[in-house]
Amino acid sequence: MTKTRELYNNTMRTIKPLIALAILLIASISCKEDTKIAEDPTISTFYFIRHAEKDRTDAENPDPELNQDGLDRAIRWAEVFDPISIDVIYSTNYERTSMTAAPTSVKKNVDIKYYDPNSLDIDAFKAENEGRNVLVVGHSNTTPAFVNKMIGFDKYSPMDDNDNSSLFIVRIIDGVPTDFRLKMD
Repeated sequence: MTKTRELYNNTMRTIKPLIALAILLIASISCKEDTKIAEDPTISTFYFIRHAEKDRTDAENPDPELNQDGLDRAIRWAEVFDPISIDVIYSTNYERTSMTAAPTSVKKNVDIKYYDPNSLDIDAFKAENEGRNVLVVGHSNTTPAFVNKMIGFDKYSPMDDNDNSSLFIVRIIDGVPTDFRLKMD
């Protein structure tokens, strides 16, 4: 019995340090942090609106200004965007789109950049505005088409001619777009 006890004690003296070493090794591996540094995601948010109500008194005028309802709506858009940090504002080079963007531009102290929807390089546009909050003012046909290019498929059709209150929001997080459409009447 004494020999068995002695053998047990010798074995335990040898095994205990090995068990302790194994526990330390397992603990250090399981507690080791990932060597890759977690970065904050890159988030870009784009707000797309159509110009406000235009003056339709002269059907021959290809570049009408806003009527009174349109001016009121442009001011309401500035109120909608007031709590949102806007880094850049884009507009087509028409009176009605510029006038729609103007109250937000003044309120945010952000100059309007003009773009041509027919010659827009969508990848360059996304890259240039990565990580920014962007307002884009367009038209009943260009706004949904622009949104479709941003999300990568044809989801939205041209807007009704009397729809001046839709707000499309596209958020791109680490290159993955999400979108939704709101009516702001």
